[in-house]
Amino acid sequence: MVIGIDIGSTTTKAVSIENGAVVKKIKTKAVDAVTSAAGAFGKMLIENDIQIGQIERIMITGAGATKIKNAIFGIPTKRVDEIAAIGVGGKFLSEKDSIVIANIGTGTAIIEVKKDKISHIGGSGVGGGTILGLAKKLLATSQFSAVMELAKDGNLNQVDLLLEDITDTGISFLNKEATASNFGKMLDSARNEDIALGILNMVYQVIGMLAVFAAKSKNIDRVIVTGNGSANPIGKNILAAITDMYHIQFEYPSNAVYATAIGAGLADPPYITL
Repeated sequence: MVIGIDIGSTTTKAVSIENGAVVKKIKTKAVDAVTSAAGAFGKMLIENDIQIGQIERIMITGAGATKIKNAIFGIPTKRVDEIAAIGVGGKFLSEKDSIVIANIGTGTAIIEVKKDKISHIGGSGVGGGTILGLAKKLLATSQFSAVMELAKDGNLNQVDLLLEDITDTGISFLNKEATASNFGKMLDSARNEDIALGILNMVYQVIGMLAVFAAKSKNIDRVIVTGNGSANPIGKNILAAITDMYHIQFEYPSNAVYATAIGAGLADPPYITL
């Protein structure tokens, strides 16, 4: 059995892999890297009645992985480059050889996988961290669940400048409801619900357009979405609207939240042995 652990800046994910298949998965809140790795590993063992002797090796990746300098609990521990882990995990989950991946975490990474080659196309600091940072200042909450609850009843007309606000017709293939400027209207009557939706809309539109540009540059008509942000229902609706405009499909494979941990667990060399 192999344990793959993705030590992120906000959450840590772990998966157990046997015979090339994902068996168990868990997610915990990230603290410091060492505590997160040990906690995720311990939780995986305790909740799933796994014995340490069953573990062949531990494969770690993510922002906190460089902080782990030694083997975890004496088990052979190896560090995998995060870009490689995203690529391997995305390829495994999508079951495709040539893909573009948008991995939405605290920020967003855009990765291309072409057969056995994994390339970092680019990315953005816009992601889940942006949502929480703006929500803390604008909505007085640091709870993602609270942002989502507010956004359910939001009205973008209160915060975003739409094409219908500046023209009587659409522009090119864009309809009148398309965004002309995120937060470009911001009425005094805007409620917290409207601001919450505006934050989500801005973040996912930025991510969606970056992914569209990347996919089109590679002559690919779909993007595999992974990471914590892949499970956001409002975000999915925003990306679906981008699909309607630009004809790039966004796909959400099963276990997409755990893609990087899965990729770490499945990764072949090169990796760093601790």
